[in-house]
Amino acid sequence: MNQVVLVGNLTDDPALRYTQSGKAVANFTLAVSHRSRHNGQWQDVTDGFFTVTCWDTLADNVAASFKKGSRAIVAGKLIQRTFETEGGKRTVVEVQAQHVGPDLQFATATIDKASSEAKAS
Repeated sequence: MNQVVLVGNLTDDPALRYTQSGKAVANFTLAVSHRSRHNGQWQDVTDGFFTVTCWDTLADNVAASFKKGSRAIVAGKLIQRTFETEGGKRTVVEVQAQHVGPDLQFATATIDKASSEAKAS
């Protein structure tokens, strides 16, 4: 089973664009860290920066709901892609999000149900 769940902060506003066929796609980077005690002091330890890709209605909703610094929970699949560039072969690993939501441990959120018309796209 290929399923990953990450909790972290967006490093920038989600970038929303549309494919030539009109399909919405949003990308953002999620900084994941944890708190650890070192020499009697609490410190944030960075676990990594993860590229997240959202499609269709999820992409539109993420772009409308989240901004740089927002704390989010992301659930999805790890996808590995390989492609050629002028410098040679490159491989990237990203999260293809199936679910994105606010982390309510340190914040509140207002939930607005998307209209039926928005779901149909």
